[in-house]
Order: sequence, then structure tokens, then C-alpha cells
Amino acid sequence: MTLVLRAVRPWGGALVDVALADGRIAAVGPRLPRGDDEIDGRGGVLLPGLHDHHLHLLALAARRHSVSLAGLVTADAVHAALAAAPPGPWLRATDYDERAAGLPDAALLDRWSPDRPLRLADRTGALRVLNSAALALLVDRALPRGAERDASGRATGRFWREDQWLAAALPQAVPDLAVLGGELAALGLTALTDAGAHNGPVEAGLLVGALPQRLVLMGSEALGSGAGGRGAGYTLGPLKLLIDEAAPPQPDALAARISWARHAGRAVAAHCVTEGELALFLAALAIGGGAQPGDRIEHGGMIPASFVPEIAAAGLTVVTNPAFLHDRGDRYRATIAAEQHAELYPAASLARAGIALRAGSDAPYAGVDPWLGMRSARDRRTADGHVLAPDERLSASAALALYCAGTIAPGAPADLIVCAGTMVEVFADLTAERVQRTLIGGEVAFSRG
Repeated sequence: MTLVLRAVRPWGGALVDVALADGRIAAVGPRLPRGDDEIDGRGGVLLPGLHDHHLHLLALAARRHSVSLAGLVTADAVHAALAAAPPGPWLRATDYDERAAGLPDAALLDRWSPDRPLRLADRTGALRVLNSAALALLVDRALPRGAERDASGRATGRFWREDQWLAAALPQAVPDLAVLGGELAALGLTALTDAGAHNGPVEAGLLVGALPQRLVLMGSEALGSGAGGRGAGYTLGPLKLLIDEAAPPQPDALAARISWARHAGRAVAAHCVTEGELALFLAALAIGGGAQPGDRIEHGGMIPASFVPEIAAAGLTVVTNPAFLHDRGDRYRATIAAEQHAELYPAASLARAGIALRAGSDAPYAGVDPWLGMRSARDRRTADGHVLAPDERLSASAALALYCAGTIAPGAPADLIVCAGTMVEVFADLTAERVQRTLIGGEVAFSRG
């Protein structure tokens, strides 16, 4: 089957037709022969499909069945939102902001939900909290290291970075990934990199084939060295190194994992939100023999200028999350000194230093819309309209390139989006509303109207 896109403008250039066959671009040129099927592009801009280089798909899908507490900063507002939740055996809530009632524990959650098991996630994704009814379901289990205990040895209900353990220990519905995949296609997303540190065969089994997008899986050593590729339904990504400044691993232990990755033929990707986490990763790389192509800094939430030459010399890629500047920028303004704002998710200074930049949403911990990420990289504007470190802004074309780095030429994958308007208008708006069609492997995954 050959599909021909008629009257499109690759990268906003001259009007051409594009033929697609066997999942790839077969030809580009004016007045191509008729195909088995045809789509009128109406003179729209043709771009390679977008790639979210860092998100958490199972958590994003599970959020559909949770109560969002985003923006609620009083205990009464949180209580009201939970009370209004639909009935069911479980109550799940996300995006809790500690400004509402401080750091929550089981006792606080019991006041909000005394009988129904409640599992609450904070806005960072690092903390899960269970009420007493939920803790009772774990009575026969040995609690993991991240389960906090009080001075008397009783569980407080707080679980730090133990989402994988909780997912296995407590009942949960299998998330509807097909619907999520359709929504992501409507945003122009044709490829996704799941950045779960604990991804293994179980997670791969849930994700592979469940979404129309091409899938890259980071994860643990459990994914091995031979998994991935076309037959497995996903591409094997880097070994994910979860570095938490609150409980940091020893540099030698990190270096040992890096050495394992080298023998397994895998790059490494390190969670580096803070300056301390970044420093630890760079130290571990030095112990482990240095960086290799494909090694990544995930987030880059705080990168002081003094680190930039070392990152550039190592050839590391920084996978940034510019949407946090919008979603959390006003909190940053209130808590981080103005002279450090240029260190928050920097972009322009890294690009000038020759550091490769990619971007991801980190959804569900920030908005999943890649176009919001582009606008945030271009404008560095908070939700309240303040601009953080304007010298770190990227051009619109550079912001688009964070997510859109493919080619439109014969032999390239037929992962494409058609956007209404001119390239100038696309750059001016950077909005998903311009996406008219999304094609993945030459098949239409989304069509507007």
C-alpha cells in the first residue's frame, strides 16, 4: 500500500507530494504518481513527528483514575476534592502540594478518608502516602527500605520512591494505554521514551503494543542487554540511574552500574535535578572510565555555569524539561534566588557550549503537551507571566528541535505531522491546535475533523 500526501510543505518550504510505503518515506517531489490512498495536505507544513524523550507512561495512564490535587493549597480544598471523588474500592490522589497541610502522613489522610483506602502521591512523584485503611492491606508484608517509620517503629504511611514496590503490593487496575496513545498522537507525538528507573520485563509487557507510538524503554539491569529492537516491539534505551540527593548512592556503587552498562552495550541516563545529583553523576562517570556516546543527564534542573565545560567535554546529552518553568516557575521565583534562575533548566548556554539538547515532559509530573514545552523553552515564562532568566531562552526553531529532530527524505521513517498554516505561523503559535494529522509508520494515528 502506498499513501501519498498531496500538497504539503516540508519544513514550510516548497509545495510537494510525499509518498509513503512500508512504513517509510518512498519519494518526495511535485506531482508524484497516484497512490493506493491519498491525503490532501492543503498546503500545510510537514514536519517529522515529535518525540517526548522523557516521560512515565504507566503513571500517566494511571492518573486518569486519580483525583488531581494540583493547585490546591489548603487542607479544606484537598478534603473537598477527595470527598467528591467517585465511589470505588480505592481512592487515589496525585499532585499533592505540601502548602495545603504540610508533609502528609497516615494520620492526616485518615482525617480525609477514614475508611476507604487512600493512596496519595505528592507533586514531585517521590513520595507516596497511605492512610491506615491502605496500610492494613500490607499487614503481612515486610515493608521496604523507603517505608518511613516513627521513633517507636510504626509505619508513618510515607513511602519514599517506592512506587514500584507499592504497585506490586497493592491492587491496581491495568491502565488504558490505548486511549492515552490516541491523545498523545493528537499532540503530534510519534515516539516516546519511558524513563522509568525500574522498568523491566513486566513493564515492557504492559507497554509494548499498547500505544501507536514508537517506544524507547529506559530501565534497570532487568531489561538486560539483548532486549529491544523490532522483534521486541521497543528500542532498548539507557540504563537509568536514579540519583536521589536525600539518600544518595556511593560514587563507587554508581560507577559499578555504569561499568555493567558498558559491558551490556548500553548508555546510561542519570536523574539529575539538583546540583548535588549532577556532581555525583559526573564523579561516578569519572570513576567508571568516562562518558560514552548516548549518555544522558535527565532533567538538568540545576546546572551551574561552572559545570557546563565539563558536560560539554564529556559529550553528554542533556534531556531537559522546560515545561517545569511554566508549571513550577512561580514556586521557583519564591524559593530560589534570582541570581540562580539562569541555572534552572538552562538551554541557550548549553547550546552555545555545543551540548546536545533534547526535551521531555516528565509527565505526569509536568504537562505532557510538547508544544507547552516548546513555548516554555522559547519564552521561559511562568504560569503567572514572569520570565525566568531571559538569556536562557531558545529560538522557536531551536525549541521545536528539542522534540523534532527527524528528516523528511526518502528512506526516513514515515513518522510525520501535518500542521495548518505557514512555518512562520507554526513558530509563532507553537500549539497542538495546528496539528491536523499525525502519521506513525505511514499510518494515520490522528486526524482533525
